[in-house]
Amino acid sequence: MHSAFAFLPHGDVGGLALLAAMLLAGLIGGGTHCVAMCGPFVLAQTTARLESVPAAQMSEFHRLAGAALVPYHLGRATTYITLGAMAGAVGQTIRSFPGLDWVAAGWLFFAAAMFLAYAIFGSGLFRTTAAKESRWGRILGNVARPMFARPTGIRGYVLGMTLGFLPCGLLYGALAVAAGSGGASGGAVAMAAFVIGTVPGLVVTGLAGHLAAGRWQRMARVAAPLLMSVNAVMLAWFAWRLVA
Repeated sequence: MHSAFAFLPHGDVGGLALLAAMLLAGLIGGGTHCVAMCGPFVLAQTTARLESVPAAQMSEFHRLAGAALVPYHLGRATTYITLGAMAGAVGQTIRSFPGLDWVAAGWLFFAAAMFLAYAIFGSGLFRTTAAKESRWGRILGNVARPMFARPTGIRGYVLGMTLGFLPCGLLYGALAVAAGSGGASGGAVAMAAFVIGTVPGLVVTGLAGHLAAGRWQRMARVAAPLLMSVNAVMLAWFAWRLVA
């Protein structure tokens, strides 16, 4: 922890606070934005996995395993963590040039602004962002479509890696935090916390379908403005301390 986040205010404590902010952002965003945007992908995989199990062999374990989609989430995590490490490395490289120490603070201020916008305008703002980049989304959809037929094992993992590149405003904010985290290791750990936070909402969607996901979304939307605002204030404070 110390080597990854030593440059943050209060060192290890600052790193833990940043990870908590990323986990919370993933949890709230996963319960609202991700359920709406990625829920159909999860339901399609869950249905395909359960259809491959003979009715005589169906059990509660198969239903839970089908909803958990472990290979898919590991694939998403691989993409997100890799992108986070790259963003952290780029941010660290830029900061190494004389007079550019403020860049890390700039990334954190940007992330704070993104999370504050989420708190004020909700996930609809980020859906609009994704819609503007739908051409890239269609390309990824064409690449991923064949893997939906049997989304298990390595196919499910590759599917998760592929869909991890879908354009997403919430992801941009998380990557901004990774870029301002101090380096590749900090960016990777920050994105790991973020992706862990996104998992519960998607698992609920796969387990109980859109009805339960809708209830999860309503609860998350009630909490989102306050919690995302707290996240924004925390990140803005980190950024201010870096330049003060």
